[in-house]
Amino acid sequence: MGLIDRLFGLVFGGGNNLIRDTAEVFVENAEKGAAREAVMRGDALAQFAGEFAVHQRGLFDRFMDALNRIPRPAMAIGALGLFASAMTDPIWFASRMQGIALVPEPLWWLLGAIVSFYFGARHQLKNQQFQKQIAASLAYTPTVLQNIKALDAMTDAAPALPKSDQARHPMRTAYPNNAALRDWAKIRD
Repeated sequence: MGLIDRLFGLVFGGGNNLIRDTAEVFVENAEKGAAREAVMRGDALAQFAGEFAVHQRGLFDRFMDALNRIPRPAMAIGALGLFASAMTDPIWFASRMQGIALVPEPLWWLLGAIVSFYFGARHQLKNQQFQKQIAASLAYTPTVLQNIKALDAMTDAAPALPKSDQARHPMRTAYPNNAALRDWAKIRD
């Protein structure tokens, strides 16, 4: 008996499984790997939640947001205004365009760069805000899944209505020509 105990102790170790421990050197333990993955995902979501936390914006931030919304509509309305002025007073419009023709080319390049950077920065800001919203939505995923499971459990636990109760549920009988409702009523019964 002592020899067999020693052999088993040698193979399986003292309280440890030598075969399992050796195999885990070459192949990851799936259960422990899943636990590490769950902790890592939870930590990542917590980091996103902290990073993209909704904070109360101050008066200055709201004012700057309002100010940032002016240039695009102003440029669009200004361009439409130029078309309208060209139709209503062509001579006034032509004299203004002669003045624009005198603007040197480097100034046009500078204006193009300023407008490009403005719209590029605006696009990046909106993209970052969109990513914040996605991260906030992802943070609610576990709650939503839990709510869906609870609703499914309530649906599964709801008793089927006997035939005599159909009079109290007019949706099943009020539209006898609706094939979809008939099929739904058959499935529920």
